[in-house]
Amino acid sequence: MKRRMINSLLGVVLVVVVVFCVPLAWVEKKTIADAAQDKTEATAVRVLALVENRLANHEPVNPGSFDSQATEGTYIEVRIPGQSVVSAGVRPDGKSVLQAVEHGGNNETVTVVQSREDVDHEIANMLLLLGAVALLAVQAAVALAVWQAKRLARPLTDLAETAERLGSGDPRPRDRRYGVPELDRVAEVLDVSAERIARMLTAERRLAADASHQLRTPLTALSMRLEEITALAEDPETVKEEATIALQQVERLTDVVQRLLTTQRDPRSPTAVAFELDEVIKQQVEEWGPTLREKGRVLSLEGLHGVIAVGTPGTVAQVLATLIENSLMHGAGTITLRVRPSGTSVVVEVQDQGAGVPPELGNRVFERAVSGRNSTGIGLAVARDLAEADGGRLELLSLRPPVFALFLGRSHED
Repeated sequence: MKRRMINSLLGVVLVVVVVFCVPLAWVEKKTIADAAQDKTEATAVRVLALVENRLANHEPVNPGSFDSQATEGTYIEVRIPGQSVVSAGVRPDGKSVLQAVEHGGNNETVTVVQSREDVDHEIANMLLLLGAVALLAVQAAVALAVWQAKRLARPLTDLAETAERLGSGDPRPRDRRYGVPELDRVAEVLDVSAERIARMLTAERRLAADASHQLRTPLTALSMRLEEITALAEDPETVKEEATIALQQVERLTDVVQRLLTTQRDPRSPTAVAFELDEVIKQQVEEWGPTLREKGRVLSLEGLHGVIAVGTPGTVAQVLATLIENSLMHGAGTITLRVRPSGTSVVVEVQDQGAGVPPELGNRVFERAVSGRNSTGIGLAVARDLAEADGGRLELLSLRPPVFALFLGRSHED
């Protein structure tokens, strides 16, 4: 590209030089020659005037009469009827001369011959000057073309590196502008693409992290159910009951996956319906029963019953499961699940008897990668996102004892 730009600009300059210098050289050459011819004719007129003046005064005409007009390279010849030819100077050699002839009233003739050597020398100097100017113009054009080519090629190289960097997985925008509107537009589009790719990569990583975290609990519960089925293989009724619960957990697992994908694609997608809150709470009691017994913990239910809430049962179950799991991992003692009204909403509180949330954390426990213990710091952040996407709200009401509250809409049918 650099070579093309240099050749293009150099070609334009050469055309301009030829179009400008050739006519100028011709005009200057003609001007110099015409000026020399005019000078020769003027000399002939002056000599004729001197000759006529001497003839009028009846004085003799000799070379001394007009010798002052015969400068170097000039030959003057005067012819008067009845007299011999009078001349001054040396006649120039060669055919390339300037000549002027003037006739007087008494039939006298004055001939002036001028050498073209000075004229040719002046024309040569003029042509040399024009050649030097043209050469300087071409050199300046080459220098300008090289500078302009580098100026344009450097941003293009930089943009190519940026595009290659985006393709290699480095989506950081560079925010570089080059003062050329077209190149700045390309750079702006690449920066916007880099930001979009960065958001997509962040969303993909976030989805992977959320999925791995949120699927862990259902898979653990499902695994425990299958172990119980294996242990109770001799009791068909119990096996059937446990298998039914396991199938429900599989359905819940599928719902979790679908909900995570839906939230990532469109966090505002409306899926809320009216549902019985007791059914979701009962599901949590059944699913967490084996784990609670194994840990020596108790899940206590308090508050309202028969409440019709508005939301997505799978999402509410997932949020409650996250809160119960959080209490199992970081809390102690009895876990209390409390349902109470709050204006037009219904609140599900999860409380335990542990040390609570450190004061320096506060509501930062809902931020990603923030944890008061050795955990991923993802669970509560995902739970809040799920709750908000479902039209609810997840808050930390108390640090000690720790009380997490899930606010849900309440159906008018309740």
